[in-house]
Amino acid sequence: MSVSTRVDLALLGVRGAPPVHRTGGAGPSDDGQVRIDGRGAAIPRNPKSPFVLDGERVLLDGNDIGLNVQPVARPKFYDLETADGIAYEKIAKLHGSGVLASTVVQTCIRYDADERCRFCSIEASLDAGDTIAVKTPAQLAEVAEAAVRLDGVTQMVLTTGTSAAKDRGARHLARCVKAIKS
Repeated sequence: MSVSTRVDLALLGVRGAPPVHRTGGAGPSDDGQVRIDGRGAAIPRNPKSPFVLDGERVLLDGNDIGLNVQPVARPKFYDLETADGIAYEKIAKLHGSGVLASTVVQTCIRYDADERCRFCSIEASLDAGDTIAVKTPAQLAEVAEAAVRLDGVTQMVLTTGTSAAKDRGARHLARCVKAIKS
């Protein structure tokens, strides 16, 4: 695939809904997770794009543009929930085909419009009901174990908002990392 085609897909996105996609929120949002020529990609979903994702083909003006595209399958761990009834998908999301990601604290003390980072939408997925406000170390470890065992996840990314705690949430994040690594 040429660099210009990859750039066009990144900028213009695709029409269609791959099995693993996100709508709104922090992180890659309104995207579809695919593998292009064996490499992971998050392609924006755009109803006005000239590109159409049709199964394993990308079409431009109805013509297959010849990319080797494989939509990332919906992970098995998404079908599970914690003992207290929280869907694993609300605790962590698959990003690409082998990366698990979670925002440990889904709020930020600097989220008011006049203080937040211009790109930030950390609380949008919380407002939409797609996640929970604070993930516990035990929840993250449980979901990570299932994602590795059931779906072959090999990496994990943790992000966090800034909390009002004295350490700004660093100890909680460290406890989460320790639980996951155990």
